[in-house]
Amino acid sequence: MRNESEDRTEQDDLGRKGEGIAREYLVENGFSILDINWHYGHKEIDIVARKGEEIVVVEVKTREENYAVEPWDAVTTSKIRNIVEVADAWLRVHKVDLETRFDVISIVLKKDGSHLLEHFEGAFIPPVN
Repeated sequence: MRNESEDRTEQDDLGRKGEGIAREYLVENGFSILDINWHYGHKEIDIVARKGEEIVVVEVKTREENYAVEPWDAVTTSKIRNIVEVADAWLRVHKVDLETRFDVISIVLKKDGSHLLEHFEGAFIPPVN
């Protein structure tokens, strides 16, 4: 029988693998990575990047093939509020005053070792409240 700690470690490993794939993809597509796994309290943002004169905050969602729910479905309203809160803190701490966009990168790891990656640019707009 598996315990919660083992499940958490596997989930963390899966997330780290997906974030690595996402970083490679972003760099290959002209983004500069400014920060990874930046924390504000107990909340975090996966990747802060820059492309041109725009800051891009990227939430990475990774799943294994045949998972019942698509990775991007895990970006809930609550998650969006947390991402926006942390992004706002990052911008203030780093004294950055550039347009900011929120993207989601969805990665599905296939059994053969390959992966599918979908990049949703401007995946959401920060809520007003």
